[in-house]
Amino acid sequence: MTASEGRSPTTSASGKGVDERATPAGLPSLAEIFRQYAPFVWRALRRLGVPESDVEDVTQEVFVVVHRKLSDFEGRSSLRTWIYGICARTASDYRRSGRVRREIVTDAPPEGTQEGWQHDAVALRQARATLDKILDTLDDDKRATFVLYEIEELSMAEVAEALSCPLQTAYSRLHAARKIVEAAVENAQRAGT
Repeated sequence: MTASEGRSPTTSASGKGVDERATPAGLPSLAEIFRQYAPFVWRALRRLGVPESDVEDVTQEVFVVVHRKLSDFEGRSSLRTWIYGICARTASDYRRSGRVRREIVTDAPPEGTQEGWQHDAVALRQARATLDKILDTLDDDKRATFVLYEIEELSMAEVAEALSCPLQTAYSRLHAARKIVEAAVENAQRAGT
């Protein structure tokens, strides 16, 4: 159905506001890109320092940029690498802005009981929190390189492409980031035992 048939070009058959404009040759639609890459974007933003309370909003901002720039995608890198570049810039803009939310203090403490199976979940949550604190000590360039290579498992060529830097610079940043992370992990383990 077209706009002349009673539906605007930005409304899907279900009426849900999905943009169905043509994408560059060979690229999936924005809806398909969202379905495929939203979990990746969410993880990347969390590891790039966006708090969990704001990650949904920043994810939406990433896909707004993807929507605006999709017709400019030249295919010189993979779509995943291109989207990560957008994530890195959006997360950096977020951290520099003054809109970081503060925790809300309540009078009542949370429930204190935990089931046995929840100990693993708590340990995993604590490990993630420790990793986030360690990643917060890295500058933006080292953090992005480390996250892309070590956590998202992109190749170094893809990392360099996503961060618009020479390959040797990406390797140098990774080496420096690893040293900082390894030292921080050792310190955290000593403090925990």
